[in-house]
Amino acid sequence: MSLTPAPTLTLANGIEMPQVGLGTWPLNDQQAAEAVTTALELGYRMIDTAENYNNEVGVGQGIRNASVPRDQVFVTTKFNRQWHGFEGAQTACEASLQRLGLDYIDLLLIHWPNPDQDRFVEAYLGLLNLQDKGLVRAIGTSNFKPAHLQRLLALGLTPQVNQIQLDPYHRRDDLISLHQSKGIVTESWRPLGCGNAMLADPVVTGIAAAHQCTPAQIVLRWAVQQGFATAPKSANPARMAENLSLFDFALSDSEMAALDQLGRDDPEMLDADSFGH
Repeated sequence: MSLTPAPTLTLANGIEMPQVGLGTWPLNDQQAAEAVTTALELGYRMIDTAENYNNEVGVGQGIRNASVPRDQVFVTTKFNRQWHGFEGAQTACEASLQRLGLDYIDLLLIHWPNPDQDRFVEAYLGLLNLQDKGLVRAIGTSNFKPAHLQRLLALGLTPQVNQIQLDPYHRRDDLISLHQSKGIVTESWRPLGCGNAMLADPVVTGIAAAHQCTPAQIVLRWAVQQGFATAPKSANPARMAENLSLFDFALSDSEMAALDQLGRDDPEMLDADSFGH
């Protein structure tokens, strides 16, 4: 079975980024290789990994094992705090390219801002240099809060993507508004929530029953219908197929509003001012 690939979003620099991809955390190399090959054969065209996931070798192997040409696969990876700096970004990129076995990265992100060391501006300048060299096609940030982004924006530096925790339980309205005003694409990580609570929420399951869809499909449709990119993780081929099958139905305004009302405080949510790697 092969599904129609997801539509693309146009980044500020003109690069086309698939709207739905495969997340690979916490898969190990062997699991990631198998999942990536399966996903690409199913119709996925975006794969999300990171230095900190310790599976870039497997992701690269999965890409090589698939029948999909490299230029049709959008590969995202991210680097850790020890590489924050102009030269560090270059070192991190070259190491990821070696582990992935690729000649270029489609999207390279600063994984966390780590404001305690105050070097993410230099790291972003390093990303710009990598983009100029053609080693990276698009650049951006991950887990940056408005204050972190404003540091970059004040210098005329605008990330093409900011990847953040985002789902109906974790609303990020302040960030989304800033992204939209500056032309930054919003990408959600862990889009299906933490544990099973959100997918078992009566609002979600009720909408899923009305559309004869899975709760996961409803939550993912909520994201893509707002123009967000997302990369749910699954190693199960059936669930992979479901997670990509989001574009033959639409949620009504009232259904979107009902999902929007699910936002709540989460004291266990990782805070990018104090957490990072």
